[in-house]
Amino acid sequence: MFHGSMVALVTPMHPDGALDWEALERLIEFHVQEGTDALVVVGTTGESATLDAAEHCRVIREAVRLARGRLPVIAGTGSNCTREAIELTRCAMEAGADACLLVTPYYVKPTQEGLYLHYRAVAEAVPVPQILYNVPGRTACDLLPETVERLAALPNVVGIKEATGDLDRGREILERCGERLDLYSGDDATALELMALGAKGVISVTANVAPRAMRELCAAAREGRLEEARALDARLAGLHRDLFLESNPIPVKWAVHRMGLIAEGIRLPLTPLSEAHRPRLEASMRQAGVAVA
Repeated sequence: MFHGSMVALVTPMHPDGALDWEALERLIEFHVQEGTDALVVVGTTGESATLDAAEHCRVIREAVRLARGRLPVIAGTGSNCTREAIELTRCAMEAGADACLLVTPYYVKPTQEGLYLHYRAVAEAVPVPQILYNVPGRTACDLLPETVERLAALPNVVGIKEATGDLDRGREILERCGERLDLYSGDDATALELMALGAKGVISVTANVAPRAMRELCAAAREGRLEEARALDARLAGLHRDLFLESNPIPVKWAVHRMGLIAEGIRLPLTPLSEAHRPRLEASMRQAGVAVA
């Protein structure tokens, strides 16, 4: 249903932390022009954890309005509370989102049966296409391939963002689920190799900074032009690494600010990128061919 380079979009803010709607429009126009294949809004990179419910839903509505059908909008609607996940997913569907991305319930450490029942409850309550999101390094919760296989039987569970960076894990999901479920990388550094195995694309942090190159990389990888894809990946390798010098989205928001697209706003408990890391990230931006303001 979705494919290619799907940007995990930052949520622009003014220096005082207020949401910056003009910058959101600027970002979306930038990604339309650069050929990004889909927008993923209010996910981890979009600071969903620092937005209240009303802001969360408004960002989704504005993204859908500003995209105007020119590229799909996938809304992050996961929560560690099943009831809240249902409410956010319903809000996204009513706003016109093309799909929802639901992170595993963080902090509470559910069992695999609990994970299955959580996702089933959301899928049955809201008939929008839904993408599972597994990122155990942030959630302390791991959605195992056997549970993914069970969830693939639900008609509106259409994909999984697998962010472990474990290619063997990705291979097992592909073997278990086949064409019933699309696999997406959630790890830029290993996305090329996962697409070479059969993944449909990547939900990418790097695409915030180098969207055209990420789109070209994904197209080459999915079409089997691996030598070309690896050359592009080598150019972006510094970004894949240095956009995680501090917790995401701290570095990527600073990078997009340096590109002149957004202000330097970020909400506590997140803080701006430390001065010590800025030269290294800027060097990786220049290596990737990114113009720095």
